[in-house]
Amino acid sequence: MAESFYTQIAANRRNSFLLALVVIALFGALGFSIGYAVAGSPSGAVAVMLIALAIGGLLSAGSYFGGDSLVLSVSGAKEVDETSAPQLLNVVREMSIAANLPMPKVYVIDDTAPNAFATGRDPKHASVAITTGLLEKLDREELQGVMGHELSHVRNFDIRFALLVGVLVGSIALLADFFLRFTFWGGGGRRSRDNDNGGSNGLQVVFFVVAILLSILAPIAARLVQLAVNRQREYLADAASVQLTRNPYGLERALAKISSDQEVLEVANRATQHMYFTNPIKKFEERASGLFSTHPASLDRINRLRELTGEQPLQGAEAAQLSGLD
Repeated sequence: MAESFYTQIAANRRNSFLLALVVIALFGALGFSIGYAVAGSPSGAVAVMLIALAIGGLLSAGSYFGGDSLVLSVSGAKEVDETSAPQLLNVVREMSIAANLPMPKVYVIDDTAPNAFATGRDPKHASVAITTGLLEKLDREELQGVMGHELSHVRNFDIRFALLVGVLVGSIALLADFFLRFTFWGGGGRRSRDNDNGGSNGLQVVFFVVAILLSILAPIAARLVQLAVNRQREYLADAASVQLTRNPYGLERALAKISSDQEVLEVANRATQHMYFTNPIKKFEERASGLFSTHPASLDRINRLRELTGEQPLQGAEAAQLSGLD
């Protein structure tokens, strides 16, 4: 079982790397097609593509070194110590030792909605943030399960992937939006007509159409890639938490409690929702989007945990109670 588990971790890292390359390739293809559509030459297309990749690289570097501080600041997280949150620090330290990780910085978010997330560029620069609602509503075993899950994200470098790929997906959306606005304002149309007057450049017209299509589809495709990877990482972090705590029931109860809680996490937004333990944006909220769900359903996560212990999946009234909540 251990060998199979570590095989899953290795496969997860390989798949994440490959999917990150897919996002980079989408970004490059979008930049190249926009460059050719605007400049009308291969050299111009390459120049625009390189500029776009360079800007994306700079934004990724900024996210790598400062993205965690920004996320914590936006979330209103405050660092705590042994004096202000002794039980929380004790649980995080236990899980850090079990995962063979350095002790992360620990933050608390003053919000009654129960949730948590981990962030940082690597295990040596990691932080975990926990809402006051989570501390009030979960018992120690449940808190251990959640912290085991978040520290598994740290150990598997999921936190780095979330920061860097999130920036690349955002960069694709910004570039696509810029080109579409440029096109609708009429700049693209004038350029095409000018070329037609001096001799038709059919290839430029083709790239102009391709650029428009990519500007519409690439942000959606990149976002779906990001979310697909995120869902698989959630399943793996759940399994890793069970490995660290040796107790699947604490995590199972935590999932049930958090998913059924109706409190809204005000500080969460579309940019940070994928980082949380469960989706902080509830289905009944106006900002919710079922198409772009960042997490697998809690019922599915619970049933996968029950598979680890050989138990039957939740059915009947218990399943109905959790179904469709997130």
